[in-house]
Amino acid sequence: MKVSDVMSHGCLTCQADDTLHDATRKMVMRRCGSLPVVDDANKLIGIVTIRDTMLPLYPNFGEYIHDAKTGRDFEDMEENYKRVMCMKIRDVMTPDPMTVASDTPVLKAASFMGLKNLRRIPVVDDGELVGMISIGDINRGMFIQNG
Repeated sequence: MKVSDVMSHGCLTCQADDTLHDATRKMVMRRCGSLPVVDDANKLIGIVTIRDTMLPLYPNFGEYIHDAKTGRDFEDMEENYKRVMCMKIRDVMTPDPMTVASDTPVLKAASFMGLKNLRRIPVVDDGELVGMISIGDINRGMFIQNG
């Protein structure tokens, strides 16, 4: 079985100039945990996860320790939210993510995902994004479609 047999086609994408707000909204509305980042020619240039878009909102460890003693100013956090949500995807995305080709064996893709602790991988043929494959896609393909 090949990746092309189980992958998701026509996946939702974003671009490097999109804001964190726009990309996060897409992920929340479509209930997906990541988006491939493409250029105008649909060439994959990165990937962004919901975690990537949310981490800038939270204090780092040093700030957390300091705030645990003095108390957190939630009004400042709201102001920070407005600033962070205007940031660009290019500032938080992972550039040049691991990919697989559509003719890659499914078990090989699953092995890559296991080794790198990934839940989904972009599928790229000839430099162009053609879809995504997830753990769920692999499980459906192996245990439901093939019985």
